[in-house]
Amino acid sequence: MEKPETLKLFEQSPYFSKKHKKYFQVYDELFASYKDKDITFVEIGIANGGSLHMWKNFFGKKARIIGIDLNPECKKFEKFGFEIFIGNQSKKIFWKNFFSQVGKVDVILDDGGHTNQQQILTAVNCIPNMNDRGLLLVEDVHSSYIDHYGNPSKYSFINFCKKTINDVNSTFPGLKNYNFSLKKYVYSIEFLESFVAFKIDRRRCELNEPIDNGKISFFHSDYKYKNTKIDNLKNRLRFLMKSKIIKFLITIFLSKFRYLYRITSNKLDIKNYINYFK
Repeated sequence: MEKPETLKLFEQSPYFSKKHKKYFQVYDELFASYKDKDITFVEIGIANGGSLHMWKNFFGKKARIIGIDLNPECKKFEKFGFEIFIGNQSKKIFWKNFFSQVGKVDVILDDGGHTNQQQILTAVNCIPNMNDRGLLLVEDVHSSYIDHYGNPSKYSFINFCKKTINDVNSTFPGLKNYNFSLKKYVYSIEFLESFVAFKIDRRRCELNEPIDNGKISFFHSDYKYKNTKIDNLKNRLRFLMKSKIIKFLITIFLSKFRYLYRITSNKLDIKNYINYFK
């Protein structure tokens, strides 16, 4: 297997950087579409600056590379043409000031402190300030399973991401809405080992309303009720449907009965797949 491009550039960087070996294939795959484009890339957590040079060489001359760190000594990397911001990623005021100066960005890599607070507050403050077709990639999310990060916890970053899956799916009509929502920005979430990728595009976040193509329909029966109690009941009541009023009332009754039947039968079906959740 050929060595990932980002790994080659990682090894060539003049300054120290530390990454996990499986990360580079992920970088190559998720960042490929941004190469040689006029983008703004932000890395949170730059330490000794080695990764900044890797990103500069990977994304190309058109890219604006920005680094964020808590350590003021990181300002020294500005002499290489990088923009460096010193601040706390878990502070709302930091992000407010950051985006007021920088504007919207395209790609953010969160390699910061890895705590639930840092990862969650970074996501909620950054995503609304990213361009469409943007990407927030949070790495080292295995911290959501490690005790010294306060996990496992109901309020871990991974559980926040699971809630955001529900949030994204609530663009389907009639599903639960949340008090805090990112569904106006995030249309897709990708999970990889140690990574979560949020894909941003407001145009793809509209309500998912049903449509049809207006063509000929054969009005085929829905066979999911074939030979069920609903189908049998409908056949028994068919002789009463000569009257339009009675037919209307029976139709309403069957609709309610169908709803309750589906709930009950789907709950009973759990026994057939419960082992896959263990």
